[in-house]
Amino acid sequence: MGTERKGLKAWLPVLGLTCATFIFNTSEFVPIGLLSDIAGDFGISESQTGFMITIYAWVVALASLPLMLVFAKTENKKLMLCITVVFLASHIFSGFSRDFYMLMISRIGVACSHAIFWSMVTPFAVRIAPEGKQSAALGLVICGSSVAMILGLPLGRTIGLLLGWRMTFLTIAALSALILAALAVLLPRTPSDSSISLRKLPALIKSPALLNIYLVTVITITGHFTAYSYIEPFLAKAAGLGENWITLVLTVFGIVGLLCSFIFSRKYSENSGNYIKFAVCGISVFLLLLGPAASSPVSAVLLCVFWAFAINFYNLVFQSEIIRCAPQGTAVAMSIYSGIYNVGIGTGALAGGYVCSALSVNDIGYAGGAIVLIAVIICFKYLLPALKR
Repeated sequence: MGTERKGLKAWLPVLGLTCATFIFNTSEFVPIGLLSDIAGDFGISESQTGFMITIYAWVVALASLPLMLVFAKTENKKLMLCITVVFLASHIFSGFSRDFYMLMISRIGVACSHAIFWSMVTPFAVRIAPEGKQSAALGLVICGSSVAMILGLPLGRTIGLLLGWRMTFLTIAALSALILAALAVLLPRTPSDSSISLRKLPALIKSPALLNIYLVTVITITGHFTAYSYIEPFLAKAAGLGENWITLVLTVFGIVGLLCSFIFSRKYSENSGNYIKFAVCGISVFLLLLGPAASSPVSAVLLCVFWAFAINFYNLVFQSEIIRCAPQGTAVAMSIYSGIYNVGIGTGALAGGYVCSALSVNDIGYAGGAIVLIAVIICFKYLLPALKR
């Protein structure tokens, strides 16, 4: 019993970071589930509202590496607590925004805290994990993202539908306060990673594996978010699903993520190449089939399940590969990855908005799938050979 309690206590700091991941990811993606309501409240189009997702992502992209370099010498616990305070305050500001521009400013504040958070959370979790449990710790933290999809995004959408989208942001602020208190108690004081510096960049830039991970990521995530940013209006207008079914589909992305985390923590090391192939190829194929699947609500839901498997495996696999490829400069490599990932989110949301305006929301899957097809070619020709051990 004593050993068991000691084991559980050793995992508490990682669990605290998992909770933080949950609330940060809930905030990042909750506008997707409230796009129509925010647009209606401010009297603007859904594609104009989607620009908020683009700005958020591009701020994260531009700020990730510079902010991590600025705070390179800050002790990890102190930095995590500070960015959580900024995150909390920004959500209070969101809840009381009088117009769309105020909401955008508050979301920029969230994005700046997000930029530092995702640059440090996975290396931090691996660093404080129990001995020999680094992969499990990574899976657990990423699991927080899945729980955000299962509970956070649907619950945020439900609160928004019942009480208004502002209450969703204020609820996130309240949960942030609880998580802030938990992190203050649970996290150990850990010195900053002294390896974070501009001197690490040339070595990273020369790494064929990392360069190809970054290239495949920006293209894949652009294609994914070309469709996913507008999944709510797509399911409503193209597939004819009601509000409850849309909430269920968004929840499915998280449930699948939990299953992917479980499989990843036990099976990934056995055949990593197949997971990479399935993730990249799967996103392309399932996006290309999204339009035809919309002819039936059942087929649309089933296709979203397969799509969820592909994107969740992608997120797990590529973060794991970055940690493996850059063991001495993980924070810098992860900062660049977070920035590039968010370039993809922002560009995808912008591209999806253009498709919705110029063509139709029914076409977002075709556009997204075609973009990811480019990543498939690069993956097979360059990335997989570079990753061979």
